[in-house]
Amino acid sequence: MTGILRRSAILRALVRFVKKNTVTVIAFFAALVTIFFVPPDEAYLGYFDFKTLTCLFCVLAVVCALKNIRFFYALARKIVQTFGNIRMCVLALVYITFIGSMLIANDMALLTFLPLGFFVLSSTHKEKHMAFTFIMQNIAANLGGMLTPFGNPQNLYLYTKFEIPNLEFLKIMAPPFLFSVALITVCCIVFVKPEPLKLDDAKIRLPVERTVLYLALFALAIAIVFRGIPYWIGLVVIPSVLLFADRKALLAVDYPLLLTFVFFFIFAGNMGRIDAVRAFFSGLLEKSTLLVSVISCQVISNVPTAVLLSQFTNNYTELLIGVNIGGVGTLIASLASLITFREYVKNNPGKTMNYVGKYTLFNFGFLILLVGFMLLMMAIR
Repeated sequence: MTGILRRSAILRALVRFVKKNTVTVIAFFAALVTIFFVPPDEAYLGYFDFKTLTCLFCVLAVVCALKNIRFFYALARKIVQTFGNIRMCVLALVYITFIGSMLIANDMALLTFLPLGFFVLSSTHKEKHMAFTFIMQNIAANLGGMLTPFGNPQNLYLYTKFEIPNLEFLKIMAPPFLFSVALITVCCIVFVKPEPLKLDDAKIRLPVERTVLYLALFALAIAIVFRGIPYWIGLVVIPSVLLFADRKALLAVDYPLLLTFVFFFIFAGNMGRIDAVRAFFSGLLEKSTLLVSVISCQVISNVPTAVLLSQFTNNYTELLIGVNIGGVGTLIASLASLITFREYVKNNPGKTMNYVGKYTLFNFGFLILLVGFMLLMMAIR
């Protein structure tokens, strides 16, 4: 009897894990399937972007520590006090994410500013705008990062591989970037009414020493992003400090998200080594590098698309644009979108399908408009 109860408890725990980490489970099986086509070998080690995984872990840990001292809650109150209505608050959150993606990369911007969006809306009882705000922040992060070489991982790869001059890079990405800013602004104005916000008069006092310490750790993580400091230093320093300052922050890190990235790295790496897949893309690229790269992003995401397709074309202009605007669309079009999805589901259990529906509607709307705009620009040239 005890054994039956134990197995039943394990089964229930497994079901809860699968429901809570659906994307991780899907990524695992996707990677598993490709292993049958490409058996594990030494090349597997080249799949993993250890710098990205390290930055992701470090930022997650520091964000958890800042949450524990209510830093984001205090910052949310400041935003509400500065902007008198929900429309301006949502615009501020989206613009902050947009600008942040240009400076600290799209995934880092989402890890930093999604919690801020949650605290602003939850503390003002405006949860009805949560899905829209998260979706706009996600789109802003993916599209805002296109303007700089380090804003998106695929940008850095293509910028380095093709040795694209700085001014040419900006010239290529300026049109879709400016069009994206206009689209995001219009969406926020149209879909969010200028309702007044109200907060109680409670005062939040942050522990000064811990706040300074955690912000210093955050600055360290950002320095790693800019390659100012080797990533292994952050991997040593941040966990070591938090082990003494806030062990709960280390336990609260979203480890399933890290595993999701690992599984997708394996999936994407193996896909790029399957001859049939490579031959298929090689033939299609001759017709339209822009459209092929956009469509490919929807299936294997933008980073592996950039790595894969760059082997078969020198048309880096269309490839660069395609893997950036292709970051909107499906949930896996950009791995950064998984961060938003998991953050929303974690804070809004039971509303997954509602989020996915709205996400799909807005993302494909943006994708269609951006592709149409760029095709028009290319035709004019």
